[in-house]
Amino acid sequence: MKSRIKLSLILSVVAGLFIISCMRMEEYPDEPVITYMDFEKIFNVTDSVYDRGVLKFEFTDGNGDIGLDANDTFPPFKPGTRYYYNLIIDYYEVRNGVETPVDITVYNAVTEQYDTVYLSARIPPLIPKGINKALSGDIYDTVFIYNYYSDYDTLFLKFRIVDRALNESNVETTPYIVRTAFP
Repeated sequence: MKSRIKLSLILSVVAGLFIISCMRMEEYPDEPVITYMDFEKIFNVTDSVYDRGVLKFEFTDGNGDIGLDANDTFPPFKPGTRYYYNLIIDYYEVRNGVETPVDITVYNAVTEQYDTVYLSARIPPLIPKGINKALSGDIYDTVFIYNYYSDYDTLFLKFRIVDRALNESNVETTPYIVRTAFP
């Protein structure tokens, strides 16, 4: 009886090791890699304009260090610094055929000044489970796209992500997005 239990235990361990050895461990570079998927415009009924959209992209990261917590505000993630945001989005307009980077501004009635609107965002921590720390997935980010002070209706976005080790991904670009007034 004891030899049967030992044999069953040994066979179970061997079978478990065989199954684990056959499982494919995902391997990606430590630097994040992103791939543009889509941009879906959102219509604002009140203003009768497409003023926002959802930027959709895929990502991979080999060591799983994507994301910033709300408490991550010390250097190099201090507000106002280069790495405060880990999803960096740049806004461009096509002006008379020329692709032009643009800062979007809005009027702040409290301060009676124009403030810059930042499209960049902070991706929250994405913590991989298990031994393999490689991450992959999709990110959807709602982005403000309407520049009320512009006479131009065609825009596009360039974006990248940064991991906690400050490795920057490749830069991806959306196709041209035409802001239309009616759906």
